[in-house]
Amino acid sequence: MGEFYPPGTRATDFLSLYSRRLTTVEGNTTFYAVPNQETISRWIAQTPPGFEFCLKLPRDITHTGLLQPNIPAALKFLAGMQPLGKRLGPMFVQLPPSYSPTLIDDLTNFLVAWPRETAPLALEVRHFDWFKEPYSSQLTALLENLGVGRVLLDSRPIYNGEDDPQLHSERRKPKLPVQFSVTAPFSLIRFISHPILSENQPFMAEWVTQIQQWLQAGTKVYFFVHCPLEERSPYTARHFQKLLEQSGVSVPPLPWNQLEQPPSQLSLW
Repeated sequence: MGEFYPPGTRATDFLSLYSRRLTTVEGNTTFYAVPNQETISRWIAQTPPGFEFCLKLPRDITHTGLLQPNIPAALKFLAGMQPLGKRLGPMFVQLPPSYSPTLIDDLTNFLVAWPRETAPLALEVRHFDWFKEPYSSQLTALLENLGVGRVLLDSRPIYNGEDDPQLHSERRKPKLPVQFSVTAPFSLIRFISHPILSENQPFMAEWVTQIQQWLQAGTKVYFFVHCPLEERSPYTARHFQKLLEQSGVSVPPLPWNQLEQPPSQLSLW
């Protein structure tokens, strides 16, 4: 955990401390298990107003083949998360590499069934054909028409250079193109950083410019920083926040930066 939590911190206090250092969390745990109401009540009690959970839909919904048969399960999951109230940020669907554009009708039916106006949703695709024409334009049009956000996965830093920082990583990130487009009033960006800070610099500079444009246009941006060596991600995230501020980008300050002794473990901004 690095120095993010004070020495001796109990696991039961992690969320409370986390939420007073950061403003949002990417909820990957819901991909593997659906939290019960007791857990959700604990999340609410341990986090301050304004903190947001961006939850990933369970893999039993998104990774079992077609999406349409799982619409009832998806709506049930959404209903179960409603007690989070204003703490519930945009949720997102991460599709497996096997889910190709040949299934666009199935995807359309699923997205149409989701109550997007009251529960913002974003989509991450991983089949390479989604990034080729005509499928790329078809997907963009679909997301724009429905107001569904696009999850922008940027794994370029970890594939930059000869050394592979994922050699000992349990879950390798895909090498996919980045589509710098917004299809909804918000954007979810997942930046997979290189453990060596300097390797990220050209990509972070590009994101600073892009984010400034989107914020000026009124888009709400969620920027999550990951790293194959998670103990390195805090330094990258803190540096990226500094780049934004130095460039005059109007972003809210990170609560952890305002602590007397700012913690150094950060997994997202």
